[in-house]
Amino acid sequence: MAQTEMSGPDTMIADAAAPFSFKRELLAALPGLRAFAVSLARRHDRADDLVQETVMKAWSKQESFQPGTNIRAWLFTILRNEFYSQMRRKGRELPDPDGVFAGNLATHPEQYGKLDMADFKAALDTLPDDQREAIILIGASGFAYEEAAEIAGVAVGTIKSRVNRARSRLRDLLGIDGESDYGPDSTSAPLVNKTSSGM
Repeated sequence: MAQTEMSGPDTMIADAAAPFSFKRELLAALPGLRAFAVSLARRHDRADDLVQETVMKAWSKQESFQPGTNIRAWLFTILRNEFYSQMRRKGRELPDPDGVFAGNLATHPEQYGKLDMADFKAALDTLPDDQREAIILIGASGFAYEEAAEIAGVAVGTIKSRVNRARSRLRDLLGIDGESDYGPDSTSAPLVNKTSSGM
């Protein structure tokens, strides 16, 4: 009797873990996948389609995923490959002439944060595709250089070079020398501090 009671829950746990662990990991990766898709496609509707296609492909190929390896890197690779496959089929890149990409990304709710973010997004949008992709994989998505290199299908040194060039270009475009260059300047900071403290 005790054996039956012990084996019952164990069987249920095993059964639950096998089919649902992949699903949980896939769902947990969706926000990052969508952000990466937006950075590539530059349009939210195209990004949503890209994520949907990625999820469908990943689900149908889940038996090829090796447990214990990085599922986020695997999913990002599928998404990236799908994006470039679509671009090859269409024979052109997706432009952002109306600033849809730059205008629709989420921004910090504070006024100065919004201004900084708007400037950053505009600068990010001017980067070459390979540099923008590299800095988003490393800076926004949190991948290690080795993982980002695997996703992009290039050498680690190439990814490091692209990230360095992207950072340098962003610094030049935004006129950044340090952390003090973010947020309100020295003239407006006292006013902001007074307002926020209720004075």
